[in-house]
Formats: sequence, structure tokens, C-alpha cells
Amino acid sequence: MSGQSLLVPGTVSPQRSVPSVIPRPEYVGKKGPTPYTGPEAQDDATIERMRLAGRLAARALAETAAHIADGVTTDKLDEIAHTFLCDHGAYPSTLGYRGFPKSLCTSVNEVICHGIPDSTVLRDGDLVNLDITAYVGGVHGDTNATFFVGGEAAADEESRLLVERTREALNRAIKAVRPGRQINVIGRVIESYAKRFGYGVVRDFTGHGINRSFHSGLIVPHYDDPNATTVMRTGMTFTIEPMLNLGTHEWEMWDDQWTVVTKDRKRSAQFEHTLVVTEAGAEVLTLP
Repeated sequence: MSGQSLLVPGTVSPQRSVPSVIPRPEYVGKKGPTPYTGPEAQDDATIERMRLAGRLAARALAETAAHIADGVTTDKLDEIAHTFLCDHGAYPSTLGYRGFPKSLCTSVNEVICHGIPDSTVLRDGDLVNLDITAYVGGVHGDTNATFFVGGEAAADEESRLLVERTREALNRAIKAVRPGRQINVIGRVIESYAKRFGYGVVRDFTGHGINRSFHSGLIVPHYDDPNATTVMRTGMTFTIEPMLNLGTHEWEMWDDQWTVVTKDRKRSAQFEHTLVVTEAGAEVLTLP
């Protein structure tokens, strides 16, 4: 188990610059994005561009994760992800999204999601989730995964199982995707699996439609929501990103209005892929 005490906000470094030749999403420099009014099902050309964006996001995730180690700051991980994306002609989608100041989210231990990279130092035994989105070719590719600082051997058994089972929850949810099914089948699969282990399933932060828009307005709950009756259709693109907690599903937010932590300060894990609905089920777009 990590010697890390409960997290407190660190120092956030100045916002990193993006070369002017790299196209920006339309929301950069604005308070928020323009509401998306296009279709949830995308044409073949858009899906192909999303494959490229998704693969690049996955490569950026792998490159950044390779630098996770005891003594590394989350701000250093932000620098690595930022540099990788810019070097490959992509804009880091989180940078400037509704004022978010960094190029990825780093969520450590009890942070559920949207942690801001800062001077926080990682320690062996910590969990850290890296959430990276690449904007390139006019579309977004969004992915995240939870990693052990110091490797799996440094983690306690409870944390190791949480991470393993959260990954499995995502895999099971992806297998449940089929055209003609209501989108609430995704949350039903995740929640029924997580309940076996007594995990809290985060309800207020969800998967989302994604395409030319970072968040299209389509909501993908990770619990069995009877109101999530949207029928999946071939060509729909969205994320599935379950957040499972060792304790309660309830949360609190730091004063930065981004960092979401478990209310009981027990650990949380998350995994995410962007996918497209196909006739056969789902194609994951965020594989390297």
C-alpha cells in the first residue's frame, strides 16, 4: 500500500502552448463548446478519421504510462502527453475545454476523474488514471486507463482487484453493444458485474457521444438507468468509461471545480475506449 496520504491540490504550472499549425477544436478560447446538432451515427469517412485519432490517443496513453514511476509528478506526465500529441500533429482535446488547464487528466487514488496535473508526486503503490483525448483530422479520440505506480507488485490486493475488475467491466460492456439494443444495456452489464464485489458504480459521470464534438450530448450511463432508452444504430460513436469505487458511489468536488473524489476517500479506478457500433457489435477505435 502506498504511503501517500489523502491528496491535496498541488501547484499547477503555466498552460503549455500548442504550435499554431495544429488545428484547434472550436471551443478553444471560449467558455464552452458550441452545442452539437449533427447525427450520432457517422459516415464512413468520419469513422476512418476517428480510427486515426483513436489510435494516436492510444499511443499517447502508452507513451505517457511508460514514464509512470515513484517520484514522478503528474505535471511531468502532462508534459509527456502534450509533447507526444503535438509532435504527431494533434491537439490535446482537454486543453482549454471549458477552461481545463492541462493536456490530460491525472486521477490518483481517491480521485474518480478529471484530476488536474500538478506538482503531486507519485509514490509506489499509488493508482493513477491517465485520460487522454487527441483531436486530429477534425475529430476526437478519447481513452483512459488506470495504472499501478511501481508496477502491479507494488499494489495492495484490494487495489489490484479493483483495477482488474474495472477493466473487465469495460470489456463486458463493449461485448454488450449491438445495433437495435437500448443503450441502457451497457450500464446494466457494468452494474451487475460490479455489484458482485460490493463496488460503488459512479452514476453522475458517464460515457458520451463523440465525433467532431468532444461531447455530443449522447449520454452513456454506467449503471442500469431505465431512462437511457436510446437505441444503438450502426455508425454511432461513443465512449464507455466505467468508474468503480471501493466504497460509496458518492463523490465530492475540489474547489478547482474539476477534481472529483470519492466521498469516503476510498480508491477508484476507470478504463475507457471510444468505439463505433457495427453490424457485428462494436469496433474499438482507441487501440494502438
